[in-house]
Amino acid sequence: MVDLFSVTAPLAIRFASGEKQIMTEHLAYGGGLLFLPVFWTETGIDEALRFVPGPIKGDGPWKVGEAVVTVLACHGTDAELANDFSCWQTHLLQLGDAYPARDKIQKMMKTRAATVAGTDNCHPRFRR
Repeated sequence: MVDLFSVTAPLAIRFASGEKQIMTEHLAYGGGLLFLPVFWTETGIDEALRFVPGPIKGDGPWKVGEAVVTVLACHGTDAELANDFSCWQTHLLQLGDAYPARDKIQKMMKTRAATVAGTDNCHPRFRR
């Protein structure tokens, strides 16, 4: 069984609406998933951060609520996502050391989690 949060390969998420995005950073939160899409550094974390309500099931592909998370296959599976990922990699090279460390990104995500997840998905002590 492969834990979604131990995977280091690029991941893609497909929502029930058919919309697909690349998840550049992700972590578990409130029984669901917090993630940042490509170019979140341009829009800012407050605008870019996404919450997908759970539960999280499976061992790859994973089901998160109504969404499905898969390992991104860059060679011919989804040309649009492959192109987005290629552009993101170029962007990261340009950012260099200005891209925050993973632990700092996760801290920023957790700090803003309640805003995107809503109070129903907060720890009980933080609910109104």
